[in-house]
Amino acid sequence: MTTKNDLKFAVLIDADNVPYANVKEMFEEIAKYGTPTFKRIYADWTKPTVSGWKNVLLENAITPIQQYSYSTGKNASDSALIIDAMDILYTGKVDGFCIVSSDSDFTRLATRLREAGMKVIGIGEKKTLTPFITACDKFIYIEILKKPDLEPIVENSNKKTTKTAKATNSPISKIDPKIIKLLADSISDLEDENGWAFLGELGNLMLKKKPDFDPRNYGFPKMLALIKNINRFEIDERESGKNNIKHIYVRRK
Repeated sequence: MTTKNDLKFAVLIDADNVPYANVKEMFEEIAKYGTPTFKRIYADWTKPTVSGWKNVLLENAITPIQQYSYSTGKNASDSALIIDAMDILYTGKVDGFCIVSSDSDFTRLATRLREAGMKVIGIGEKKTLTPFITACDKFIYIEILKKPDLEPIVENSNKKTTKTAKATNSPISKIDPKIIKLLADSISDLEDENGWAFLGELGNLMLKKKPDFDPRNYGFPKMLALIKNINRFEIDERESGKNNIKHIYVRRK
């Protein structure tokens, strides 16, 4: 049986539409869902606008694909990425695709790959339009992948300055009433006769309804912390099995 970490992903990067600053964090995020086997990046490498990518390609073993711009105003890299994606699809050597771009022109590609049974993860900036986001199984904003800044702290004895990584990233979105309603509605969809819903199933359903849902968007590392902050839901931690594994359930107050 194939587990989540056994899944093989083709990572295809549109260099024209994403920044290169957080490449390391991006691949660390992808590793949570599977193993990147194909790693390709598309651009017209004769252009100075993508020169920043060149320094990170070797370090991350990304294969650059040269695609000249044949006419002004047209993005030939998009076409090259789409053609490669379909070629990789028909090889049958991957279980899913990770499309790294903020360009909604890849909406149809993501839809087609999912129609073929592929898992599709999108990674892009907050400015990405809704059609591409909803075409993916999951969409991750690059802004939340940034490592937290180290805060200086002063020791009382020698007054030496050290660093701590306790600081958290600033949220890129506020918890608006729509998110709270989505949580409440999803709990209603899953609840048992006593109103309790299993947190793991709740997270999966939230993603199906809103592919870009991620507690990190709101400044929380995990979904449980987000729910506790909202303070409109009850939480029940139940121990199960010999290893005292905790199963977390939530319900509306």
